[in-house]
Amino acid sequence: MIIKNAEPFYFPGNSTGCLLIHGFTGAPMEMRPLGDFLAEKGYSVLGIRLSGHGTKMADIQRSHWQDWAGSVLDGWHLLQSSTDKIILMGLSMGGILALYHASFLPVQGVVSMSTPYQLEPDPKLVLLPFLTRIIPHVSKGKSDWHNPDAAKGHVSYEKYPTRAIVQLTHLLQAMRISLPKVTVPALLMHAKGDLSVDPENMRRIYQELGTAEENKEMVLLENSGHVVTRDHEKMTVFNNVHNFVQKIQDPNL
Repeated sequence: MIIKNAEPFYFPGNSTGCLLIHGFTGAPMEMRPLGDFLAEKGYSVLGIRLSGHGTKMADIQRSHWQDWAGSVLDGWHLLQSSTDKIILMGLSMGGILALYHASFLPVQGVVSMSTPYQLEPDPKLVLLPFLTRIIPHVSKGKSDWHNPDAAKGHVSYEKYPTRAIVQLTHLLQAMRISLPKVTVPALLMHAKGDLSVDPENMRRIYQELGTAEENKEMVLLENSGHVVTRDHEKMTVFNNVHNFVQKIQDPNL
């Protein structure tokens, strides 16, 4: 059963499709404000629910990173049937998946928000595959929301399942290998106040992207936490995304 407010969403629109991908242990609703904004601009918008997410923690503990990738492929196929252009947009792990798929799918652009290049160095990560039965989950740590009202309505699992963290490390490795193969226009955004993923990760991703210098951009937000799509500067995020999509539609802008 899907948790309330964790449902995927679809808004039919014009021939430009926006595929929105939520983050690790999160749900489509963290992308819904951006989806509503893009739909109002006339674009076709699909916000997918990744395998094992938005239901119960046991489901994500059984998931592999290829299951999450399969959810993105399903979404791409759905949008492809009704659009001429598709732009991948992801938050956190959704950004990892967006960048990974942009390396081989025929998409026209990719937006990566609050996305890690790698997990913070921790000796326990090496042992984690052997400890998942003993330590099934770990705490998420300190909140970094700048807008407490937005935090109240957030939908996600309360803890990080360790088996899923192991799968996340495999996905990150696949993304890092893929970055030089990403040649489409790219927009990267990150918040200075992100306590989950250091903003330096954005610079590492930018440096390794195969996209030409003139077609990739970084935006550093001043007053947001990790979930930039719902925090204080969400309209800055939305407007940057809209400008990016417009440039893909008309490179002369």
